[in-house]
Amino acid sequence: MADLGASHPSFPAAADNEEAIAHHAGVPIDDIVRIAQRRDRLLAALTLIAGIGLVVGTPFALKSGVEFFMPLTAALVIAIALVPVLEWLERRGLPSPIAALLCVLVFLLVANVAIAAIVVPATDFFQLLPTRISRIQHNLSPLLDLYSTLEKSVNRLFRQIATTPVRQPQTAAVAPPSSILELAATSAPAVIVQFFFGVLIVFFFLSGWTRMRKRTITGRTSFDGAMATARVIQDVVDDVSAYLGTITVINIILGMVVSGALYLVGMPYPLMWGGIVALLNYVPYFGPIVAAFLMAVGGLMTFSDIWVALLPPAIMIGCHLVEANVITPLVVGHRLTISPILILISLSFWGWVWGTAGALLAVPLLIIIQTVIGAAGKPDITGFLFEHGTLVQQQRDRKRSPDEPSE
Repeated sequence: MADLGASHPSFPAAADNEEAIAHHAGVPIDDIVRIAQRRDRLLAALTLIAGIGLVVGTPFALKSGVEFFMPLTAALVIAIALVPVLEWLERRGLPSPIAALLCVLVFLLVANVAIAAIVVPATDFFQLLPTRISRIQHNLSPLLDLYSTLEKSVNRLFRQIATTPVRQPQTAAVAPPSSILELAATSAPAVIVQFFFGVLIVFFFLSGWTRMRKRTITGRTSFDGAMATARVIQDVVDDVSAYLGTITVINIILGMVVSGALYLVGMPYPLMWGGIVALLNYVPYFGPIVAAFLMAVGGLMTFSDIWVALLPPAIMIGCHLVEANVITPLVVGHRLTISPILILISLSFWGWVWGTAGALLAVPLLIIIQTVIGAAGKPDITGFLFEHGTLVQQQRDRKRSPDEPSE
């Protein structure tokens, strides 16, 4: 194509369509179209291969670099969720660094309260588990006997478990951490480094947010590009902050309701159980199941009657069903509705990559990815494989006869 242009000095610089090329080069239009299609298909094939390699290699890179990527991603998600608070403080005349510092301090205060309300009593409560095995076995004995009548092999297994004496572990009493700082101080050095790394990321992201957003928008070469960039940034902030803010309020209310109900039935540490329910409710589908299982274990450890012991998980499941099927759809509405299949895929992927932390970040990351892809446009892989051979969705005008029905 470069030789054709060089042999014709009058070849116009703006001749980027097949008819102009054919006219000035003296080549049949069909040949020019065929050459252009082969070139586009080759470039699209190279792009597709590179994209497949990137998609395949990225999960393993994220998993192997969990010490860096996980706190970085968590800090960015938290910072994005705190952007509305930052902007509200800036509108009150506070400088960006001071507003960012206040946001970080508020977040650390909330995290410290959560640690004090959940981790401290949970450490005390579950340290009693070895001494409560006999009570759990006693409560489960009717169910074990019922199941043993249906399956003899399982009967022998459970009888062996039930008759095996429980060894009291010789463990030294360890005082639970009373704050987030004490928890970090008693943790591994890597955890301390990751924690402070995440805190610094949140602070510097928020302190430079306004300046970075202006620079990103004004750095576009066209007005349409600047407006598209501003729209994507604002959509990401709005969607993530709206989701996390709304879900946080709902989870706190759910935890308070569960705590009140457990207090009425005599369950110890009701605030701890409410905090566990609120925290695990951030993980769709699987989180409430884990919370119900933990409350079942706690009930079996506390009460002597199996039906009373199963009352706490029943309360939690009932409250969750009301929240998931009535409250959340009514409050959230259709604005943040996400496909359940995509949620399950995101939970499976990020849970495999980063474990529990990945499961907590799965939905916010899914919202960010969906927002960016929705603005940038989805690649037309089907069209590349079966139709016109490009990875860009093409708008084609279809000429229909008057008798042809419209789509």
